[in-house]
Amino acid sequence: MAEFFDALNDKHTAMIEAQPVFFVATSAPIGRINLSPKGYDAFRILSPKRVAYLDLGGSGNETHAHLGADGRITIMFCNFQQPANILRIYGRGVPVLPQDDGWDKLASHFTMLPGTRQIFAIDIESVQTSCGWGVPMMTLEAERETLKKAHRQSDPAEWEAKMATRISSIDGLPVRPTDRYIAGE
Repeated sequence: MAEFFDALNDKHTAMIEAQPVFFVATSAPIGRINLSPKGYDAFRILSPKRVAYLDLGGSGNETHAHLGADGRITIMFCNFQQPANILRIYGRGVPVLPQDDGWDKLASHFTMLPGTRQIFAIDIESVQTSCGWGVPMMTLEAERETLKKAHRQSDPAEWEAKMATRISSIDGLPVRPTDRYIAGE
C-alpha cells in the first residue's frame, strides 16, 4: 500500500543511500516524456525537503529542457534487495550549471565526475513509498566506467565546443549549454 510523506525521513534516507541506481522522469506540457536511469555516486540528500544529483554529458539533455519548460520531476528508487520497496520523490527542479550563481555551494556536496555538465537541484513536494513486491531481486555486478572514461579522454576544448551546440531538446525546447569542461576525479 502506498504511503505519502511531506519530506524524507531517516528510513527513506537509508533506503536511498543503499541504492546503486535511480530513475528520473520529466515532461514538458507538450512532447515526449523523458525517463532516464542514473548511476555512479551522483545523488545527494541536502535536507529532508531538498535533494540534488550530478549530471554528466550524454546523448541528450531532456531533463534540463523539461525543467525549464515545466519544472516537475519525479525520482524513483527501487530496492532490488530485501525488503521490497519503491520510493518516489515528487518535486520541482532546476538545472544549476558551472557558470551559474550557486554552483560552488551546490557542487561542494559532490565529488565531481569527468564530464559533469550540471547539477539538478530539486525541492521536494512529496515522497511516496510503495511495496515493490513485483520488482525482481538483483545484485550489482559493477558500475560501467564507459561514460566517465569517454569524458576523461575528451579534449576539454572539443568537449566544450560540442556542449555549446546542444541548445535544444528532442522536441525543440531550449537548453542552456554548459560553458566549461570539468575533469572530475
